[in-house]
Amino acid sequence: MTDGGASALVPGAAAPATTSDRHTAIDVFRGLTILEVIGHHASGMALRHATPESGLHALLTVLNRSLHFAVPAFMFLSAMILTRSLLRRFDAGRYFSRRLLRGGWPYVLWTGVYAVWYVWTGLRPAEHLADPQRWTLWLLYGKASYHLYFLLVALQLYVVLPLLLPLARRRPTLPLAFALGLALQLGLYLLNREALRLPFPASSLLWYALPVAVGARSGEYGAWWRAHRRKLLPLLALVYAAYLPLALAYLRGEPVTPVVYSGLSWVYTTLCALTLLGLATSAGRLPRAVTVPLAALGTVSLQVYLLHPMLLQLLERAGFPGASVAFALTVAAYGLSALLIPALVGWALRGTRLSVLLFGR
Repeated sequence: MTDGGASALVPGAAAPATTSDRHTAIDVFRGLTILEVIGHHASGMALRHATPESGLHALLTVLNRSLHFAVPAFMFLSAMILTRSLLRRFDAGRYFSRRLLRGGWPYVLWTGVYAVWYVWTGLRPAEHLADPQRWTLWLLYGKASYHLYFLLVALQLYVVLPLLLPLARRRPTLPLAFALGLALQLGLYLLNREALRLPFPASSLLWYALPVAVGARSGEYGAWWRAHRRKLLPLLALVYAAYLPLALAYLRGEPVTPVVYSGLSWVYTTLCALTLLGLATSAGRLPRAVTVPLAALGTVSLQVYLLHPMLLQLLERAGFPGASVAFALTVAAYGLSALLIPALVGWALRGTRLSVLLFGR
């Protein structure tokens, strides 16, 4: 399916992508996004130890706030992949049983794993494990660890996505889907502010309506990217220039207008997701030395996502040197370890029953 016949408007447009090409692009997208996750969390860890008001601290702050689009990007990609699959065939029983295995079981399992992990490492008191209110908080809001809310939001996406199929069948253009998604996002924001008042809105799907709406549109993206990337990239730069000062102020604890900051964050992260997909669809033009490792990382992105906080928490205890260059190299080494060790575990277990048990796949 094309985006309003966009491929016919592009001089020298490439032939439609094969299934293998699409899978490679999806894996490259996941690989790029999991790199962002590691960079975001490693820089956040380093900020706790960098000298305040130093140049290194300022650089880490900018890096941390810039790399803040992983969950919206994964929501965007999940909506895109599942919508295309559901449009081909929607078997409710098969769909929800597979989503329960691939999303529900890992969420429950790793909530328990991290609940025990935080107690075992001394980050929480042992009595938390016997507190029903703690378990309610952890399970309802993804708070057993700081990263598990993604799996909870993904579960909500699986339930809601079939309701978006009528919109996908109408094949709206990408700009229209973006505009509709942004309007819906603002409406849900106001609904939450005035009525719902969820304690952790980022743990609910309503916080990701824009990337989901854009991802759930029906259409081929590669042709659109080739035709419009020269407009999209300057727009991303412009939004980033407006978003970053507010993000830095928010991180410093300075007052910001919530709806303005949230709005810029939604637009920035969704444009990042679109740009990542554009880069992924163009991966065939890049050297295999770049695309093959990225695609390989993409095949174990969930495993890396689930395991890397444990590695970062252990490595953080080893400390950091005082010199700026050594500090930066140590952060990079910690981040690389937190990326590669879980990836190796994921690759080693692929295709085994243990992998299905631990990761749902």
